[in-house]
Amino acid sequence: MTWFALVESNTTGSGRQFCRAARDRGLRPVVLAAQPGRYPYLAEDEVDHLVLDTGDHDAVLDACRCLADGDGLAGITSSSEYFVAAAAHTARALGLPAPDPEALTRCRHKDRQRAVLAAAGVPVPAFRAVTSLAGAQAAAAEIGFPVVVKPTTGSGSTGVRLCSGPLELAEAAAGLLDAPVDERGRPVPALVLVEQYAGGAEFSVETFDDSVVGVVAKHLGPHPYFVERGHDFPAPSAPPELAETALRAVGALGLGWGPAHTELRYDRGTAVVIEVNPRLAGGMIPALVDRAAGVDLVAAAVARAAGGTARLDPRPLAHASIRFALAGRPGTVTAVGGPTDARALPGVEDARITVTPGTVLRITHSFRDRFGYAIATGPDAVTAADRAERAAAHLHVATR
Repeated sequence: MTWFALVESNTTGSGRQFCRAARDRGLRPVVLAAQPGRYPYLAEDEVDHLVLDTGDHDAVLDACRCLADGDGLAGITSSSEYFVAAAAHTARALGLPAPDPEALTRCRHKDRQRAVLAAAGVPVPAFRAVTSLAGAQAAAAEIGFPVVVKPTTGSGSTGVRLCSGPLELAEAAAGLLDAPVDERGRPVPALVLVEQYAGGAEFSVETFDDSVVGVVAKHLGPHPYFVERGHDFPAPSAPPELAETALRAVGALGLGWGPAHTELRYDRGTAVVIEVNPRLAGGMIPALVDRAAGVDLVAAAVARAAGGTARLDPRPLAHASIRFALAGRPGTVTAVGGPTDARALPGVEDARITVTPGTVLRITHSFRDRFGYAIATGPDAVTAADRAERAAAHLHVATR
């Protein structure tokens, strides 16, 4: 059976679905991972894996070349933002379908992405990339408080903080500049983005190639952090400027092959791009799109990477919402509960706890604070959201 390679994976969410979609196409998924134990589904679903240093491009290329020389290799991709560019470089080197690796690399570095978008006239917040605390202070003084401080190569709101004054700025910037590695242990540059705070509601636009699949309404936790607590699809009464601006951003960055996830703020008639992610959305958004519009974005991404045809035909089926259960305090999980009761509620499509007893929960003010989720559908946005919120409230963990 022909292989389909995935360079690393999501720890939760769509990583498992990528493997299932490959199997549905008659392919044999194999995950290349430095620490395969990070992905429990590999053992649960009996997915093949190879242990190697995925930060070493030559090692990844050699492993994929061996797969190609053996039973054959249909494609290479990644469900993890940190590895999409590496997967594309490897695929291109072996003559397999892939997006432009340079465009993906440009997007992965938020300072470069911002510069390209600004030069193309795409609305973005005022920003400065800085390498020192003094530089951060000067940038904030020039832009004006409040400002947002974030790492240039992060993901999932990790390290992102709203700063209302110099003390918060100093704490946030120093913490990022002093961190030699990210949450995966990969080296990170001593480079921080200081940008103007964009007000208004937050949305994301999901695109595939040069087409808009739909718009998502996003729900964030309280400031000074930007933890995503839930999503609604389709976003009710989404202004057309959102889709138009997202397509301009994707085009300016040289994307337009496969999926992209563009986050925007909308305020008083203006859509501002917060960032473009050259991958499928996380946060189980593809599951919402599938239930509400009948489009399997994971299957489409796997098909495109394997040289097949991506089937996209969005149609109104329902409204879908997800709400996450987030840890309120750190500790070691001793017991979990609630999914059975949550799934019994009207309209609830899925409810899960994503941690197990023994898991150590740490409050990071990022997506890693989540310990479960509930997905619900309904005939309208309000009903779907209410059902998801009620279901998520049933999920709980005990810690010590």
